[in-house]
Amino acid sequence: MRQSWRFIETVLGIIFRHPIVGTSIIPILPDGRIVLVQRRDNQKWGLPGGMVDWGQDIPTTVKRELVEETGLELSKIRRLVGVYSAPNRDPRIHSICVLVEAEVEGTMENKDILEIIAVEAFDLSSLPKSNLSHDHERQLQDYLDGKTTIA
Repeated sequence: MRQSWRFIETVLGIIFRHPIVGTSIIPILPDGRIVLVQRRDNQKWGLPGGMVDWGQDIPTTVKRELVEETGLELSKIRRLVGVYSAPNRDPRIHSICVLVEAEVEGTMENKDILEIIAVEAFDLSSLPKSNLSHDHERQLQDYLDGKTTIA
């Protein structure tokens, strides 16, 4: 019985004491504008993205999250911008975020009304950098600075 409990404790520790993996996307429209989403939970702007589902890889997650949150289709992932793993980067949970730059196409549409208030495209000069959710200000600045970051 004691051995069984240790096994259960170990499994629960693996499930609940390890970071969740997710992705953020810097969607670039053909005209060069960057697409952001306004989150319902804190009303702040942020990069689209979300958690990697069981059995999915990062490219599949990027494609799924783009459609779910922006209505846009992935044309191609241009580059890995960074991996962000600070325990306090997301106020909800400890998560590891893989940030990619992606070419996108299609028509913007909020398809996730439970999580997203608005979807909007911004010129580089009009990005709402001081009102971004989570650590997206840092992620976006690393992208704009041309960095590849492991943090």
